[in-house]
Amino acid sequence: MPAMPLRRSLVGALAGCALVLAGCASPPRPSRTAEQAGTRRWNGRMALQVDDPAVNPVSAGFELSGGPQHGELVLLNPLGNVLATLEWSPAGAVLQKGGERRTSPSLDALVLELTGSALPVAALFAWLDGDAVAVPGWTVDTSRLDDGRLTAQRQSPLPEATLRIVLDR
Repeated sequence: MPAMPLRRSLVGALAGCALVLAGCASPPRPSRTAEQAGTRRWNGRMALQVDDPAVNPVSAGFELSGGPQHGELVLLNPLGNVLATLEWSPAGAVLQKGGERRTSPSLDALVLELTGSALPVAALFAWLDGDAVAVPGWTVDTSRLDDGRLTAQRQSPLPEATLRIVLDR
């Protein structure tokens, strides 16, 4: 086979591979909520362990932005692919998970559906800012927040739960 057609075949094959690999890449997801000026944003890993055999533990990467009134929580698998997106505003909340879209007037209801446990989302923003705001039934340890670590434990209502967050630095 002459060198020129072989070279063209090789270049064509490499170009095809590049297109296939480019199709597998995921561009960064712009957060509609985080695009607003002055919006806080946290990234890292979270783990939620509930002392109930019927509730599966949650361990995922996360992106949290906004605040208690308007916000977005994105859960990610280890490869960075979106597992679920939860958005909220005073008008209600929207959960997108596994190709399904659920809406509710209650953020708490969709958090429970997503994680299997009630979580104090409004307090979470304060906790991540270093303010150990009190939430009935919960204790929070923000002493290691400078190292990017936060732990919160729920003693009541039962079942008990532990939330651990490690922020990306």
